[in-house]
Amino acid sequence: MSGRPARLLLGLAAPALALVAAFLITSVVLVVAGDPAGEVWSTILTPPEPRNVANIVNNGAVLYLSGLAVAIGFRMNLFNIGVDGQYRIAAFAAAVVAGEAWLPGYLGTALAIVVAMLVGAAWAGIAGVLRATRGVSEVISTIMLNAISTGLVAYLLRRVAVREPGSNIVGTAEIPEGARIGGISIGGSAGVEIYGFVVIAALAGFLYWFVLGRTRFGFDLRATGDSATAAVASGISVRRMIIVAMLLSGAVAGLVGLPILFGDAYSYGSTFQSGLGFAGIAIALLGRNHPVGIALGALLFAFLDEQSNPLQILVGVSSDIVAITQGVIVLAVVISYELVRRYRVRMEQKAVAAALDRPSGDNEEAHA
Repeated sequence: MSGRPARLLLGLAAPALALVAAFLITSVVLVVAGDPAGEVWSTILTPPEPRNVANIVNNGAVLYLSGLAVAIGFRMNLFNIGVDGQYRIAAFAAAVVAGEAWLPGYLGTALAIVVAMLVGAAWAGIAGVLRATRGVSEVISTIMLNAISTGLVAYLLRRVAVREPGSNIVGTAEIPEGARIGGISIGGSAGVEIYGFVVIAALAGFLYWFVLGRTRFGFDLRATGDSATAAVASGISVRRMIIVAMLLSGAVAGLVGLPILFGDAYSYGSTFQSGLGFAGIAIALLGRNHPVGIALGALLFAFLDEQSNPLQILVGVSSDIVAITQGVIVLAVVISYELVRRYRVRMEQKAVAAALDRPSGDNEEAHA
């Protein structure tokens, strides 16, 4: 077997091996801990109800945007660990703009989305400029910027927050109803909806695929990530590509918190969800920076998160076992992809050697 079917099977082999390995390793952990592995997997793999499906899709959309933001950096050989800080400061800015209702209806929504992308891009751009002009590792700078953004948002939140009566929770002004993004009903069940922002997340994935895979700019970005030396020889400005890649990564990171903001929370407060940026790193690795792979990885992580909720009640096992499973999946994916890559290289080398060993007459007939 050769050609496209073989490449497709090899591409599917790596994630399949990773999932099998994660299942086996997690089962061993459960057995060693004295927990009922069979009941745990039975609970996790139970078909979700429509309400749970909606939660999976909603959480998956958020994780998908986070994965896309990280993947843009990966394609440029940049490790943007700052998505967590970028999306929080961007969501805060979007909440303030939308809550002030400077523009009516969806015009205010559009303005808030643009502001979130600009703020996220600017915050990531700091790390890009430091890397391009001073050689500062983006890993170090983005980690530091995460800490700074946490303190900055907390300070600004106290300055502009509206305190809820009878509550210690503080938050920005609530987004007007006309500026909220309505949900999409699924399954024919009343009240079961997915975020309308899912459509924007899908559009972001399409643009990621088109720009990076079908444009000259995308080729230059990928070429620079593969070999900066070759890029310079081709006339590509490496410094410019570093800054632009970080700006784009930050702009997409600015969208991460918006599905929750416009579809559920309607304000940014002290209880706004955190930690979404770090999950994007694992999902980008799992999806191999491909928009479809990232989507599948995001849905897988969202599925495991949702299905782990009843573990403590029904089985008496901590839902933290899912975090172990997710970590093992990522580690297994990295190893399995390397094993598959080496196998593919050996197969290609054998094919070349077989072609060279043929008599010259056979080669001439093959070319004829």
